[in-house]
Amino acid sequence: MSNVHKNQTISFRPSPYERKEIEARIKASGLPKKIFYTRSCLYDRICVVGKKETILPLVDEVELLYQRLLDLEQNIFSFDSQEIIPKDVALFQDEINELQEDFTAMLKALITLLDGAKYLWESKEM
Repeated sequence: MSNVHKNQTISFRPSPYERKEIEARIKASGLPKKIFYTRSCLYDRICVVGKKETILPLVDEVELLYQRLLDLEQNIFSFDSQEIIPKDVALFQDEINELQEDFTAMLKALITLLDGAKYLWESKEM
């Protein structure tokens, strides 16, 4: 069965009590487990713990994405003495699409994370 590629697996090890709670929520939702887990991971609120160890990996990831964007620019355009000469963009379409997906996923995660952290800068006046 070579050349057969399946999607990657994500797994975790909840405690017995957490497992019971998760199973109860799945039953109550009426959704298949796969759909329940996917929706929970994608659409549930993110609890933000504002510490250096949490933020630095995000900064590093954004810097890597930015570096990939700059590398792609260097591959697509030739810079010849004040003249920019574009190459055939179709040659880089797969790389462009992958980078776009990576940027979109990271930006959605950052926006969700910032939304979860907005209590840190919102005033508590009512």
